[in-house]
Amino acid sequence: MDANNDIKDKIIEDNYKIFALLSNYLNNAPDFIDKTEIDELVTYGVSYKQAFGILLASAFGLDIVDNAIDKEFFNNYFNKMIHKLDANEYSNNPYYKNIKIPTIKIGNSELKYEKYKPFEGFVCNDIIQTKDGRQIPQIGFFETEFMFPAVLENDRIWMTITPNEIETMKEPVDRAFGNVLTFGLGLGYYAYMVSEKENVDSVTIVDLNENVINLFKKYVLPQFKNAHKIKIIKADAFDYALKHVANGNFDFVFTDLWHDVSDGKDMYLKMKKYEHLSPKTVFTYWIEKSIMCYIKE
Repeated sequence: MDANNDIKDKIIEDNYKIFALLSNYLNNAPDFIDKTEIDELVTYGVSYKQAFGILLASAFGLDIVDNAIDKEFFNNYFNKMIHKLDANEYSNNPYYKNIKIPTIKIGNSELKYEKYKPFEGFVCNDIIQTKDGRQIPQIGFFETEFMFPAVLENDRIWMTITPNEIETMKEPVDRAFGNVLTFGLGLGYYAYMVSEKENVDSVTIVDLNENVINLFKKYVLPQFKNAHKIKIIKADAFDYALKHVANGNFDFVFTDLWHDVSDGKDMYLKMKKYEHLSPKTVFTYWIEKSIMCYIKE
């Protein structure tokens, strides 16, 4: 029993370690890895993914050759954590292909394209939880520069449509049907994708940010082929949920109100309390798997 507890404690310790290392990397130096270093390692027969992982481990101060503990840590996380992404796969996404984003500013909100540099690391999907309890973040990179739409608030990136949003919204897009309610507008990626579905009759979007709503209505919504399905309501999500979810007007609800896990946990738990108001409605949440990893801690 003590041995099992020791293993469990070690896994928890490793989980904290990988998140601490990645937090420092992603927040302070996501473009740390240099193309020339990658290319040099590739000449020795390793893949771009392996080269990226080796260089990232080195940046973290891990000795994956001579230190057995570091090597085990690397093997437990890095292979399932690092992903070389195909830029063409995302460029062919329907939203990317059909919606063009202008550079425009209204109030404190700005609509523009941002970019990932070649070999810049970023979160690219929900956290994977293994059977033994390891929580493995998903980090992607592109070999070439990659442009993506973004909304900035006070010069800080607030909403984006990156591979992470695309991957983490696949399931709630696939499952949506009937009359859909979504809390959170952003750049309208979710609304666009579900409005394209034949089995979706309407998409009601609730958002409190008037500047973002105005940007979307003027520059993005007119490009929607099925704009007639879209209804936008300026309101607080939780007030709206309390007053309208129980009416039975919605078959499917998707909530995307948070920037990431750090600010999402409390809002997720608060919104979950409204599910009982409409038992027949299907409720889904952005990055729910990642949020659940934090709730279980």
